[in-house]
Amino acid sequence: MERPNIISIAKSTLEIEISELEKLKNRIDDDFAKAVEIIHSAKGKLIVVGIGKSAHVGNKIVATLNSTGTPSQFLHASEAIHGDLGVIQKQDVVLCISHSGNSPEIVTLVPYLKDYSSSLIGMTGNKKSKLAEFSEIILDTHVDMEACPNKLAPTSSTTLQMALGDALAIALMELNDFKENDFAKFHPGGSLGKNLISKVDDFLSSQKPQVTEDSTVRDVIISISASRHGITVVTNENEIIGVVTDGDLRRMLMKGEDVSVVLAKDIMSANPKTIEKDALAKEAMKILKENNIGQLIVTENGKYFGIIDLHKLLDEGIN
Repeated sequence: MERPNIISIAKSTLEIEISELEKLKNRIDDDFAKAVEIIHSAKGKLIVVGIGKSAHVGNKIVATLNSTGTPSQFLHASEAIHGDLGVIQKQDVVLCISHSGNSPEIVTLVPYLKDYSSSLIGMTGNKKSKLAEFSEIILDTHVDMEACPNKLAPTSSTTLQMALGDALAIALMELNDFKENDFAKFHPGGSLGKNLISKVDDFLSSQKPQVTEDSTVRDVIISISASRHGITVVTNENEIIGVVTDGDLRRMLMKGEDVSVVLAKDIMSANPKTIEKDALAKEAMKILKENNIGQLIVTENGKYFGIIDLHKLLDEGIN
């Protein structure tokens, strides 16, 4: 197959799915709002049930809901009819996803889903199905055309399920007034969470190079060489006076000055950029980028506390 034909197939697939998504958008009505209200007001959690491709979609919806403040759990339909129905409590709401709404497992299961939960919401492409019959609310995901050329593989239909799940999650986020800091609580190990909640102190270097303003060039070189940062901080009893970098040393040597009489205060850069250790790490990254520097002096109540390095922040996903 020629490359232009491959590109054409991809575009055609997306056009079909976009068209079906537009139709879904136009079908959003009070039933969707009622479903959101039922989930939001539930005293228990949301149980998402599915089988086949809908099970994969259900797992993703559960992951999105859990990370955005709506406690949820996935229940595979085939496992449910073989003992796992016990996870459903009477205060829980069930969202059952099935394109046909009539698969054997779903037909067997829906009466129990209805009886064991406080509410049953059906997400289906068949409003005359057994799932629709037992559901208190129907979220209509029918499609006129699957993107699959054989009209067999779930494509447009699963896209609609996924998108509707996202719409539920976002609506619930708004109702719960779920903010950035709330999101970060559920993502402490990822770059999103780190950018939202990580403090400068979390990434502080283990090295704290330091000299006094009267230190000799030899002392400055030893201090810089003892750390990997290429910088040492000039202090007076932990009050920051300035910094000396390896670049400052090179420039001093190029001037041909008598190094035996040069002191740290003679070659230092005064008023270096600093940040408090309790500040957000992303604020440190902003200062580093804006000033095109590799290290930032960390303070505690204005006193020298340590160093934070650009590369450390980058390695940890801070941006």
